[in-house]
Amino acid sequence: MTGILNGMRVVESSAFVAVPLAGMTLAQMGADVIRFDRLEGGLDAGRWPLAPSGQSLFWAGLNKGKRSIAVDLSRPEGRELVTRTIAAPGEDAGILLTNLRVRGWMDYETLRQQREDLIMVTLLGDRHGRPQVDYTVNPALGIPDITGPEGHDAPVANALPAWDLMAGHMCVSSVLAAERHRLRHGVGQEVALTLKDVAAATLGHLGMIGDAVLNETQRGKSGNALYGAYGQDFLCADGKRIMVIGLTGRQWSGLLKVTGTERDMEKLARRTGRDLSNEGTRWELRAEITEVLQPWFAARPADVIGEIFENAKLTWSQFRTVKEAVTEDPDLSPDNPVFTELMQAGLGRFPVPGHVAAFSEYDRAAPQPAPLLGENTEEILSDVTGLDDTEISQLFDQGVVGGGRSAKLYTAA
Repeated sequence: MTGILNGMRVVESSAFVAVPLAGMTLAQMGADVIRFDRLEGGLDAGRWPLAPSGQSLFWAGLNKGKRSIAVDLSRPEGRELVTRTIAAPGEDAGILLTNLRVRGWMDYETLRQQREDLIMVTLLGDRHGRPQVDYTVNPALGIPDITGPEGHDAPVANALPAWDLMAGHMCVSSVLAAERHRLRHGVGQEVALTLKDVAAATLGHLGMIGDAVLNETQRGKSGNALYGAYGQDFLCADGKRIMVIGLTGRQWSGLLKVTGTERDMEKLARRTGRDLSNEGTRWELRAEITEVLQPWFAARPADVIGEIFENAKLTWSQFRTVKEAVTEDPDLSPDNPVFTELMQAGLGRFPVPGHVAAFSEYDRAAPQPAPLLGENTEEILSDVTGLDDTEISQLFDQGVVGGGRSAKLYTAA
């Protein structure tokens, strides 16, 4: 495919979310991303969610646009093929992206002997070398303790793996930064980052570490309220629920105007002696503010409220299930140029996102399906690793590699 990274070649060894996401992002910007897996498939072969066929929607979603080679990594011949693929010549090649660090044959110092200007970006669990995933990092840093309804005692985990997503994009920026350095100075390097550090640093960037250190009062749960300002969910007359934001001055004044509650808020300000033009004050008085606003929402259906808010250019949204969002929101459909209706072998036809950025010097590229396991083994061994047809046939006959004509779909474990 074409794109701003056209010509770059990245070899990926990965599992879970962050690194597959990083490789897919690079592929959707035009890089040739080669993913290698065991003959039986990787750790994510059958990860949920699954299509009705039993195939992994998760795996297909995070591996769009890549090429796949299947190798018996337990055999020296298989490891040698992977090494040759990683170290294959090319000015824009010699880049390895992984979160499956292997000491010995696939560590940086060993691979660098095959290609001196190698770039290797590795995502680890934590700085002590322990394995971590989003669902262990998140509770360790205290986020579930401030998530959930007010007054709820137990911690509440998040269904969205936020740290994985951030780490994946940090891997992308690390690849691009290291590649830029190599283009300028001719030197490769090893780049290591950890999932927990990505999360911990983010807490620091958001002021949450300073808050915990400097302030005596511990931040608690606040339900669906917008922390530090005014934002709240409301139940409408038809049983639907709406989220409305009064963060900025314009958002706040617009909300009061359409709901006709300016005088009520002035009374609240006089009664409390507080200035509601201050967003922090709105946070502290959120319960009283919500009490004033609730009757207006309760008297109107969500569609009517939505039309009023749209006309007033307010910041709002309606709570939906994912199935409702896919059915009702055109931004999750081919009406949005980010999405294309795509047939994924073994899964079915559904909207699939491409890269979200629009580059003015390139046409937006349609997303490409994820490969079958080992679908590109033959072509990679030929055009990247440089083997001839006889050598490739022998490797298939010996069971060192798989795929190609024998490629199979991933199935649930």
